[in-house]
Amino acid sequence: MTQPIKWLQDEIADRMLQKLDIVKLDVKDVLIVPDFPGKHLNTFAKRYPRARLTSLADESVSGFAMWRAKAISHWRSLFGSRTSSLANYLTSGRFDVPDNSVDLVFSDLLLQDLADPKQFLQECWRVLREGGLIAFSYLGPDTGKELRPLAIPELKLRNLSSPWDMHDMGDALLSERFSDPVMDMEYLTLDYENSSLLLADISALNLRDSTPIKASEMNVLPQKLTLEVVYGHAWVIGKHLAKAKDSVAYIDLNQIGRKTR
Repeated sequence: MTQPIKWLQDEIADRMLQKLDIVKLDVKDVLIVPDFPGKHLNTFAKRYPRARLTSLADESVSGFAMWRAKAISHWRSLFGSRTSSLANYLTSGRFDVPDNSVDLVFSDLLLQDLADPKQFLQECWRVLREGGLIAFSYLGPDTGKELRPLAIPELKLRNLSSPWDMHDMGDALLSERFSDPVMDMEYLTLDYENSSLLLADISALNLRDSTPIKASEMNVLPQKLTLEVVYGHAWVIGKHLAKAKDSVAYIDLNQIGRKTR
């Protein structure tokens, strides 16, 4: 997600937090991926005043800007937060976070840009503690549907890296052993006064290559853009119970106890 569309990331983060209003969770450590200096930091500071925040910031956000935003949100962030690069995760496929170390993973508009969201879910499972929660949002496959019928050679539309709809994601959560997944979806319509603004946003959303479009073809561009926004959350329950592989259950020896009288 590039800088011109950060306002959308901020809006969706706010909607995600509203959906979490009814969720009761004892939060000591939060992983925010990707993170940015948005309004959500104030909400985290008020809702979880003693929580430590770990950020994976994208390349457009400097470490100092992230530190400053957290410090302004809450003084404890001066001492209890940590920021690393989202690029490191995208390269390695692994969070720079220990196993079983966070209570909440909060991911805003990232999954649509990942070729393998299942690998992301596996990493979230690894770092979440027993009883932890993953909460996420991403752009679904109907995003930008107005652009597909257009016959403009220079437009060069891209498909989302992950075309999963909410049902695909729900199935993936269950297959990765998450419990009680809750999925939701809404359509947002963005209206535009001119085509230049539309092109800037679809580029920021990674829906097109940056090839210039002829002025004569700008008139056929739509004046609106549909976003399919998918929301979800799921719990980590029974993390240390038996693991199933190839229809065989494996139990850690530490889980076997002797009954005493």
